[in-house]
Amino acid sequence: MNKWILGARPRTLPAAIAPVFVATALAGSDWNWFRAALALKVGVWLQIGVNYANDYSDGVKGSDDNRIGPTRLVASGLATAAQVKRAAFISFGIASIAGIWLSLLSSPWLIVVGIAAIAAAWGYTGGKNPYGYSGLGEVSVFVFFGLTATVGTFYAQTGRVTALSVLCAIPMGALSCAILAVNNLRDRAQDELVGKRTLAVRLGDSKARKGFVALLAIAHISALATLVPSSLLTLAVLPLTISLSRAVLSGASGPNLIPLLGKTGKLQMFFGALFALALAIQ
Repeated sequence: MNKWILGARPRTLPAAIAPVFVATALAGSDWNWFRAALALKVGVWLQIGVNYANDYSDGVKGSDDNRIGPTRLVASGLATAAQVKRAAFISFGIASIAGIWLSLLSSPWLIVVGIAAIAAAWGYTGGKNPYGYSGLGEVSVFVFFGLTATVGTFYAQTGRVTALSVLCAIPMGALSCAILAVNNLRDRAQDELVGKRTLAVRLGDSKARKGFVALLAIAHISALATLVPSSLLTLAVLPLTISLSRAVLSGASGPNLIPLLGKTGKLQMFFGALFALALAIQ
């Protein structure tokens, strides 16, 4: 596989794609394919930029030297720190161009949101006091890949924010957090050794596993809480949710958690597709 595709970490991209699908379906007759495409471009390139930025920052800090999970470009020597940093900036640049274009078509306030999103993306593991090292990563993911991605995409197409759009953002945020949670659970022991105090490290192994399952439960419950009858379609992925929950609660660790990251991404993609269909036919 091309090293840059590897570094982009495709398995995490459902966190950027699913919210756009859901928000666009919710927009109903107000949906605008071009604005939706721009929102999708913002989300995907922001996620790719986050992944490259984390690769760079963790690499130069030495946090990835004994990494269990997917190969990191800097730590493995596949690319230099400068090259990966440049890739992160290029990704953020592409996201920014799409975001500015989208803001010109909808609201200049989206530029402010975009600046905050890029700052949060870099600050996760970058800088002197990265908040990802203090256990706040899940909070940021919920805000930007849940609330902001879903409500922002809906607003860009309809010009309004509704209670339903906020409620629909909750399962998207919860599932995005679940992707990060299983990633941090896999790296918990190594992160603790290098002083990276992720939420998994702070909670401890047992509570971190229960927290992952709770996120999946929140996604299902909040989708049903929309009171959209067709949201029952999301229960079609319940077998995958149960399978993931059992695997995590059974004590799978280290390399055995690597496949679960991809499966959690698939869960969000399938869940998002079914939820979008439910909202489209309501």
